[in-house]
Amino acid sequence: MIEIGRYNDLRIINKTEHGLILTEGDKEVLLPYVDVPKNIEVGENINVFVYMHKDGRLMGTTKKPLACVGDFAYLTVVDDGEDGVFMNLGIDKDIYVPQREQKRPMFKGDNHVVYVYLDESNDRMVASSRLTNYVEDQDIDLEEGDEVSLLIIDRSDLGYNAIVDNKYIGLLYTNELFDQLNPGEVRKGWIKKIRVEGKIDLSLQPMGYGHILENKDVILDELKACGGIVHLGDKSAPDDIYDRFKISKSAFKKVIGGLYRDRLITISDHEIKLFVDEEAD
Repeated sequence: MIEIGRYNDLRIINKTEHGLILTEGDKEVLLPYVDVPKNIEVGENINVFVYMHKDGRLMGTTKKPLACVGDFAYLTVVDDGEDGVFMNLGIDKDIYVPQREQKRPMFKGDNHVVYVYLDESNDRMVASSRLTNYVEDQDIDLEEGDEVSLLIIDRSDLGYNAIVDNKYIGLLYTNELFDQLNPGEVRKGWIKKIRVEGKIDLSLQPMGYGHILENKDVILDELKACGGIVHLGDKSAPDDIYDRFKISKSAFKKVIGGLYRDRLITISDHEIKLFVDEEAD
């Protein structure tokens, strides 16, 4: 069965004046010659993205769309009207966002994170910025500490909302961030906490002891490269720590605390030093 709004492996069965005719054995898809690769012949298979043309025909393209059905994506409004807007999908077909599916009014030139789905009444791709209607919030298949992919949505009173692994929605708290984030940005993140009500707290820092061990090596290497002294300590500003090591102040204190307990460094308010065993000398 042909899946509209997704990639399909189809067999070439004919050539016409407008393009190649493709099929999976039941329905036919037109692939315009502008999208036909060189040296491909009738009888061969080809992988194409399939969509519904405005005239009701199934069309194929070898261009890569910015999103498929089932994806969350950051798209640009290229045309607006009273009933809805069209957003650039990166192919010859724009995607429609009905007014009822707009969380807030959209206008030409705007950028929004939207969810792409198939309107089963007419087999056409549409999109929605009402993201909470399309994320999963039951039986979350994640654990605290998991590494995930984040698509930044927007800013809220508490921080930044993000789509997690193209399935869930979570929150990055402002007081734990040291980078400037922008809607549409894709970041690597980690699961900090999964709450009983299905809400997900996120972090841009890896969680757990393994990350502490990794950063121990980073800080020791930096100390050795700097002659045994780094001018950051217990009372240094969080931004200064992040600029140097790309970790939060909390993570930094855990790491240097571990190094101190291992008798590898000494710590002061604004400085750490490699430990020197004077008795051994």
